[in-house]
Amino acid sequence: MKILCYAVSAEEEPYLKNWSQQNNIKVDLVPTPLSDNSVYLAQGYDGVSSVGMLPVNEEVYATFEKFGIKQLAVRQVGVDNQDLQAAKKHHITITNVRSYSPRAIAEMGVTQAMYLLRKIGIYQNRMAQGNFTWDPTTVSTEIFNCTVGLIGTGHIGGASAQIYSALGAKVIAYDPNYNADLEPYLTFTDFETVLKTADIVSLHVPLLPATQKIIDRQALKKMKNTAILINVARGELVDTPALIAALENRKIAAAGLDTLADEAKLIGQHLQASNLPHDYQVLSQMPNVLLTPHVAFFTKLAVKNYIEIALNDAVTVIKGKKPRNLIC
Repeated sequence: MKILCYAVSAEEEPYLKNWSQQNNIKVDLVPTPLSDNSVYLAQGYDGVSSVGMLPVNEEVYATFEKFGIKQLAVRQVGVDNQDLQAAKKHHITITNVRSYSPRAIAEMGVTQAMYLLRKIGIYQNRMAQGNFTWDPTTVSTEIFNCTVGLIGTGHIGGASAQIYSALGAKVIAYDPNYNADLEPYLTFTDFETVLKTADIVSLHVPLLPATQKIIDRQALKKMKNTAILINVARGELVDTPALIAALENRKIAAAGLDTLADEAKLIGQHLQASNLPHDYQVLSQMPNVLLTPHVAFFTKLAVKNYIEIALNDAVTVIKGKKPRNLIC
């Protein structure tokens, strides 16, 4: 059995090699992302794994079918870059990694919220200019006096609820799928109540037609002008121009963004600042905004887990059995 892994990064290599040795399965690694230009590399392999946000089109699945490849193991949660209908048409089973370390992503969201809550970016900006003062505009609120509103209570939202609850915050959440296991940590309510009540609004939903721009101009208008928005999920959940306007007009206080819309062409690249999209340039200059390059997942445990889960599912499909993390 041979498996080809696309878009392999340096930090993934030791975990992939270790899995290969432990399972006595040949795994070849290429840094190239999976696309219709690189799909030919998979010829002669039994299975394929990929990661990334670049769109995968029908030609890729058709070529897999031609090569006799029956699956694609995605080493991440999101599959919004995959054409699932085309995959089904060409009999390609797609798996993802639904939960590799929810705590890693939850911790990043909480870290960003605490940074913004304590106005650290504003203080750093002032101190860089020799200003070591503070005033009523930079007084903070302690987390146990805050209400945190979660949009989505899946693995990551649930882990976030547990952390915020342990810190003493009141946690409320909106999710159409009720989960009784989370009752010790949060109170379920409706979407509008979360927006109007929460001091920190944190997004933990997948990108679907129903969730695209779930935080738009109208949603931002309902939030407190002292509220902090955290997005460690998908960039397209937020209407970025509307968010910039809300921040500039002080309709909300701050934003922590590990992901932004249309980031696929930027993530993993080292670009000149002048070549960055306008919204990135505007947001990066705001001391009440914290930007990170989609790295909430990026911990040693998470990398190890998503590799093992993805490749185990690849082997399961190759053997003709049902994988644990079936998408289609």
